[in-house]
Amino acid sequence: MGRLLKISGAVLALIVVGLFGWLALAPPQLLKVGDGYAAKIVCSNVFIAGRDAQAVLADDVQAPGHPLLKLVRVGVDKEKQLVTARILGFAAPGYAAYRPGAGCASLPDGDAAALAPIETKTAAAAPVPGVAWPEGEGAVIEPTLQKLVEDADLAGPGMRAIAVIHDGQLVAETYGQGFDRSTPLLGWSMTKSVTAALIGLRIAEGRMDVSQGDLLPEWAGDERAGITLADLMGMQSGLAFNENYGAVTDVTRMLYLERDMAGFAATRTLGAKPGTNFSYSSGTSTLLSRIWMRTFDDPTAALAFPYDALFAPLGMTSAVLETDESGTFVGSSYMYATTQDWARFAQLLLQDGVWKGRAMLPKDYVAFMRTPTKASGGKYGQGQVWLEENGARAGTGSFPADAFWMLGHDGQAIMLVPSLKLAVVRLGLTPSRLGYDVQTLNAKIIEALD
Repeated sequence: MGRLLKISGAVLALIVVGLFGWLALAPPQLLKVGDGYAAKIVCSNVFIAGRDAQAVLADDVQAPGHPLLKLVRVGVDKEKQLVTARILGFAAPGYAAYRPGAGCASLPDGDAAALAPIETKTAAAAPVPGVAWPEGEGAVIEPTLQKLVEDADLAGPGMRAIAVIHDGQLVAETYGQGFDRSTPLLGWSMTKSVTAALIGLRIAEGRMDVSQGDLLPEWAGDERAGITLADLMGMQSGLAFNENYGAVTDVTRMLYLERDMAGFAATRTLGAKPGTNFSYSSGTSTLLSRIWMRTFDDPTAALAFPYDALFAPLGMTSAVLETDESGTFVGSSYMYATTQDWARFAQLLLQDGVWKGRAMLPKDYVAFMRTPTKASGGKYGQGQVWLEENGARAGTGSFPADAFWMLGHDGQAIMLVPSLKLAVVRLGLTPSRLGYDVQTLNAKIIEALD
């Protein structure tokens, strides 16, 4: 019996050693995705938002995420501006590095030394806490609207910030515990709408056209050369791209396992004829970043463009649009900005691209952005915006016909209604499984304005 126990113990020990060796030397890609995600989120929130690393790990990564993420441990090297995440503290390491002006980049290869410095800049050295909307003249708080945004049921679980802009004035705002008007927050896929605006700026400069094809040299000579800029912007390119999260799919591979995200997205093949099938794709938006950046002869000028041409004129002093390891803006997912700076961008769209009397976007470009695509059945606009969200649709119920939405993962939402001169910004950490519907809040705010 004793001998059998010894043999069993030895076998168990070998299994444990083998398991640890496997995790250390050849970890599953799902674990690498998890660690890459954890490193990236912690890095951005530490170095851009100034938050505590362990709080970010617990609140932003582990609490709402895959159960395996609870096994992740992170380390932050403030001197090297590098974050490392490891399952069980040793396996499948993920890395992210911070560069001033370019935010944090995932490092799938783990080679921080190979990450070239990026010569770019933010619109200002740092966000200025307490600056009133939009230029220091003070908020005009409307008590009825303020009461609505402070209603916990309407604000929803995990709310971090809400701001209501009406007729060019900040009329209501509230913040979750630990957050305030100086905290930059991640917009996730709301970044896609910013990418559309950057393209609009290049169109205004005569450097792009929505009808252009032959967009990438990688597509020369095959059917993908027929994809137009409008096809990509309207999510009807026909490119096959798996946008499902929670496993190793095209989108998670692109964001956390690929050094050159746009290069990876460009390898996707056609699954449908361009212009015929709606397929929401972060790969599409990352390709759009690559395409507009290549309209510059000087890469440094491309990197400075969002700040020089968009953020600085609008006074978006906190905005940081992050790049991947190769230096391409992750125009699908990664922009951080304070709530009021997100609202400033929304105000630009409400004003049809005009700011302080200057036309920044082409005339009627915002109308183009919110024109429904045929392939989406009217759910999505031609410029990286939504016309329907969670059953609410422009032109039905409480929502005027010109209403549209910028939407992002985990409860990021901006409703824009040009006819009412209204924008409602709602940011937070609210996974869809919680069942929160931001449209209830939006509908109440519209009702209160009647």
